[in-house]
Amino acid sequence: MQRRDFITLLGGAAATWPFAARAQQRPRISILHSGFPRLTPIHLLFEALDKLGYQDGRTAEIALLGAEGNAGRLKALVAQLGAQKPDVIIAITSPAVLALKEARLTIPVVFAFVPDPVGLAIVESLAHPGGNFTGVTYSEAVLGGKRLELLIDAISGIRRIAVLWSPFFPGNAAALDSIRASASTRGITVFSREFRDLEDLAPAFDDAKRAGSQAAVFYDRQRDISFLRFIHFRRRSGTVD
Repeated sequence: MQRRDFITLLGGAAATWPFAARAQQRPRISILHSGFPRLTPIHLLFEALDKLGYQDGRTAEIALLGAEGNAGRLKALVAQLGAQKPDVIIAITSPAVLALKEARLTIPVVFAFVPDPVGLAIVESLAHPGGNFTGVTYSEAVLGGKRLELLIDAISGIRRIAVLWSPFFPGNAAALDSIRASASTRGITVFSREFRDLEDLAPAFDDAKRAGSQAAVFYDRQRDISFLRFIHFRRRSGTVD
């Protein structure tokens, strides 16, 4: 599925919720992202909502909230939403959805980029979500091995890779396991390095280079909707493409 189609589907899912204030001129829609939504193609979501008749400032009031990868800020934003009581919340990434679930808000929530909503106890089942949460999902974990294959095809002769990943996103650990399983069958060594904030990124790359990694798979769901980068370490200069 193309990203635009995915976001359009998300907008369609949001439209299925009965707004508590349909009679009002401007339904209130809040978009909650655990990272930096302005660094993502968030405009596609606004375009999808516009096509459904929800245009910010004209037919709807749409608020975009980003926690910037900060758990404390995310908790504060959830409390803010609980006080403001918008008609619907669109939650992007697992941390955002889990924070809303923990707060036990009764506001309808439509989620995206949550790899295992059943396993995370967000919904009862995919066929019958129950409660006030619904959305679209995918399996991030099973894609880990496939992404390793793409990396091998793109850069020949790789024998050692680094996986730089944020534990802030629950699906990343499972993706790492998938990469390790695939790498073991190909004789590739995996160097795993967690990072927890932006300040830890530079040391993470330094550690990967010291470990002799020839390339890296980068997982960071704090900052992007679909943020996977293949990074090639130049052997001679020690810089990163």
